[in-house]
Amino acid sequence: MNLWQRSLKRLQAMPRVVTELLALTCTERSRSREVERSRSGGYADAEHRTYRFRLNSLKSFVSLFLVGTVLSVALAACSGGTGSNSTTEPPNATPVAATKDNVELTLVSFAVTKAAHEAIIPKFVEQWKKDHNQTVTFKQSYGGSGSQTRAVIDGLEADVVHLALAGDTSKIEKAGLIQSGWEKKVPNNGIVSKSVAALVTRPGNPKNIKTWEDLSKDGIKLITADPKTSGVARWNFLALWNSVIKTGGDDAKATEFVTKVYKNVPLLTKDAREATDAFFKQGQGDALINYENEIILAEQKGQKLTAIIPDVNISIDNPIAVVDKNVDKHGTREVAEGFVKYLYTPEAQQEFAKLGFRPTDDTLTLSKEIADKFPKVKTLGTVADFGAWDGIDKKFFADGAIFDQIQAKKK
Repeated sequence: MNLWQRSLKRLQAMPRVVTELLALTCTERSRSREVERSRSGGYADAEHRTYRFRLNSLKSFVSLFLVGTVLSVALAACSGGTGSNSTTEPPNATPVAATKDNVELTLVSFAVTKAAHEAIIPKFVEQWKKDHNQTVTFKQSYGGSGSQTRAVIDGLEADVVHLALAGDTSKIEKAGLIQSGWEKKVPNNGIVSKSVAALVTRPGNPKNIKTWEDLSKDGIKLITADPKTSGVARWNFLALWNSVIKTGGDDAKATEFVTKVYKNVPLLTKDAREATDAFFKQGQGDALINYENEIILAEQKGQKLTAIIPDVNISIDNPIAVVDKNVDKHGTREVAEGFVKYLYTPEAQQEFAKLGFRPTDDTLTLSKEIADKFPKVKTLGTVADFGAWDGIDKKFFADGAIFDQIQAKKK
């Protein structure tokens, strides 16, 4: 049913009201005539004037009612058009957030971004309030990137997801929650934070661990997270594999090397934060593979660490995306997109850098402060060297793939 038909149907439903009003008008007119015939003196004149006032008021109301009804139909039809409006609301949208004084966003992210977001969010809230006179509050959830991805797919209604790798974001897209082409809607193909892999050792480096190759030696205990649940751990795995490929090795040599390394892993934690706690708080292991930003954050909190950024490394790229289905359901698209856009500003990127993430803003990477903070990596691999994430997952992390084969050899 188009808008004209709906409007006419509403108009057709009005005759009963109009008939009643007209009947009342006729009654008032008859009564006025009776008063006029029987008036005698001031009291009758006053009563007649009263009836005439009522009659005229009622006639005016009926006229305005009918005019208003016709105008409503006409305006509704004009605004309906043929569906070619430049802005449209999705079918399931409840676009109330733009008019509310307060709006709530749900941010779902991977564990190691917590400190950065807790620094950035208040700045965004202040800026949004200034620009839009609207107060934004955040619900935040942090955990292993793989676990967070499954939670969103299973019903955790995130408005924005900041995950450890684009492959996890793609899984949410395939579940129908994020529109295709999400990475083209923002700068840097959706990458909002970056890091590289770091090796952390015990104070003084008693096991003399300096390179990736040292992790495969007998007697070394390595702490890392589980690639099945942690996006950070997948990057760790790729960093190990990349160290062989970038130095002239093939897949066979890479498999042999990585197998030796994982034989030296006494436990696989759920996420990178748990791996950090196992190493530092529980004293497990001789070495830890983690994000460079986690090392910088720990040092900022007063911990004295022995850490190495290997010369052969991999660029750990973390994407951000709006969860289209959820923001349309919540009516939070404008605020969610505003938050994502804000994360690319120099102000937000500076906060990422303060907390150890390598900025994606080229103007910041060229500054002396950033150059001094982040050592240059001589041979930096990227995920593009391995192909798309679908192929990476299938080759390395799917059930029965290389990682599972490596784990089976440990038993």
